Amino acid sequence: MPTAAGAQGRAGGAYIPRQLWVEEPAERRRMPDPVRTAAVRAVLIMSLTLIQAMVAFLCTLAGSWLAFPLVIGGVAGTVVATWSVLDVWVTRQVWNQRHGVVSVPSSTARRMRRERRAAKRAARARGRREARIRRRGAGGLSRA
Repeated sequence: MPTAAGAQGRAGGAYIPRQLWVEEPAERRRMPDPVRTAAVRAVLIMSLTLIQAMVAFLCTLAGSWLAFPLVIGGVAGTVVATWSVLDVWVTRQVWNQRHGVVSVPSSTARRMRRERRAAKRAARARGRREARIRRRGAGGLSRA
């Protein structure tokens, strides 16, 4: 008698092996390459800084002479880690500005687009009016 687990692997009597890896659609889009590079760099720098801080703490507890240089290095590492996180943020902002990843236009952009459309509409109407006048034969001798 087949069990519930065995029935899952069968369809119409044929055995279908269960897959180990099932691809699911991503919920969020992938980060752009420069932003991802900056993020990876920031994570590496932060992890090294945390390791250095832990070693400095342990050297301080042990009373080692390495404690002072490591603490100074830890402070410098904290500054560098903060800088790298800011670099991720700035890189992301620059990417968004250059590639226009703005989902909702600002009110000024809307206003400018509305003005451009009105100007195009007026130019088309003027062109149609001039074409209609030319078709009627205006500008020539009167027929009366």
